[in-house]
Amino acid sequence: MPYVTGCVIPVERSKHGRFAQEAATAAPILRELGASSVVDAMGDDVPKGVSTDFYRAVAAGEGEDVAFGWVVWPDKATCDAAETAMRTEPRREMSALAFDGRRMILGGFEPVVDEGPGGAFGYVDGFVLAVPTHRREAFVRHCREAALVVLRHGATRHVECWGVDMPSGTLTDFPRSVKAEPGETVCFSWIEWPDKATRDVGQKGIVAQMQTAMADDPMPFDGRRMIHGGFAVVARNG
Repeated sequence: MPYVTGCVIPVERSKHGRFAQEAATAAPILRELGASSVVDAMGDDVPKGVSTDFYRAVAAGEGEDVAFGWVVWPDKATCDAAETAMRTEPRREMSALAFDGRRMILGGFEPVVDEGPGGAFGYVDGFVLAVPTHRREAFVRHCREAALVVLRHGATRHVECWGVDMPSGTLTDFPRSVKAEPGETVCFSWIEWPDKATRDVGQKGIVAQMQTAMADDPMPFDGRRMIHGGFAVVARNG
């Protein structure tokens, strides 16, 4: 079964270029180690929330933006082997990264919805949310219906992933990012767009249509704790 490593990273605004270079260097190495695809994107339209948002998720400070990315693996075993190999990979300089790795949040997920033809994309909407574990089937059904809407409005792909490996961090982690409660599972998802202009137009139609649909079929999770934002792709391989 495919396995997804999802991450959210605080990046100093002055180091965007360096971050993109690091991402471009790491991606082909990860592909050599078995990854199917690697994507890194920089925050472009990331709103601040009342109690949760991407900035709080990684304790971003003044002058820091948020990056969102993922690696798709054929299975968890391949991911685990690659993580071990990366610790001693000589081509990856880890001593002076463009971000504070202590505040990066990382988790493992299994895709439960993957709709759309895919293809080239330059912009993504990213989401992290907490879903009552017993409502998994309702969540999957809701997401498949939502995918039909976003694809109709110009998106090329909609992926929803269910958390299966949520490491606890000292400063930050995925469960804390959405204030996950006992009996809830963290989910990680993204929508792929050809570019930001298509996304901006499509988003207006999506919001209007989803508001009408949710009047009769409410979301099977607490949308007030969902964190979301728009991100420009800075590195992609696969």
